[in-house]
Amino acid sequence: MSADVSDGGALPPGFLAPGPPSFLDFLTRHAPDALPSRRALPATGGVLGLPHGTTIVAVAYADGVLLAGDRRFTMGNLISHRDGEKVFPADEFSAVGISGTVGIAVEMVRLFQLELEHYEKVEGMPLSLVGKANRLTSMLRDNLELAMRGLAVVPLFAGYDLASARGRIFSFDVTGGHHEERDFAATGSGSIFARSALKKLYRPGMTEADAVTAALQALYDAADEDTATGGPDPARRLYPVLAVLTADGYRRLTEQQVAEAARAVLDDHLLAARDRLRPRHLAPGRR
Repeated sequence: MSADVSDGGALPPGFLAPGPPSFLDFLTRHAPDALPSRRALPATGGVLGLPHGTTIVAVAYADGVLLAGDRRFTMGNLISHRDGEKVFPADEFSAVGISGTVGIAVEMVRLFQLELEHYEKVEGMPLSLVGKANRLTSMLRDNLELAMRGLAVVPLFAGYDLASARGRIFSFDVTGGHHEERDFAATGSGSIFARSALKKLYRPGMTEADAVTAALQALYDAADEDTATGGPDPARRLYPVLAVLTADGYRRLTEQQVAEAARAVLDDHLLAARDRLRPRHLAPGRR
């Protein structure tokens, strides 16, 4: 829907009509074809050759919440990209990690960002963190038909709740149902291994440094067992994307910060492997 500039720069009536403070509702009324869920798909025998992304983890800690994602996109049994982006800021105090069909997921995140920005401009105040999760639920439900045809998106949403002064995590299923997670969460094909690692490493009141180590360890364990997950790759200088949300807002950790933390995790594993391979002497009196 383009603006009409033929008559002194006047906007089309749709831009001036009163309505709810939802950008998605605006598109539904005036430009429904701009929504991914409203586009007609060609008949196919299945969805093949589309990039998919995994794995995402979130960890609550003393000052807020951390969201982390590996960099690998897969296409069937092939690696399509080694340096993909799966963690995006939604607004100043929230972020989204994506797993599933990359193209649909990235477009959904962009619409979600516009939805939150539009609401704040119209209402003069941001949505609550729970309200943001509810909006993301609506977007996923609108995508359900595509999901049933293989174009599924399963995000992980995290943010700092200014009202309760703490980090919160929301996980979703493919139908849009969301659930608040108390301490940590993971989604994607490697999530079962990442979650197992976090169960062992998580401690209430963790520092940011501890949360970073736990998230990197979880992604390392997921990559060790799941071919669709890419762990730290020092040879290519590729490391997971980590972002934190605190009372100061969204902050993405620098590549140097992540690289140093990842090297520490890799060094620990190297030392452990050497210990396992070290010859063990027989006890006295035994041969």
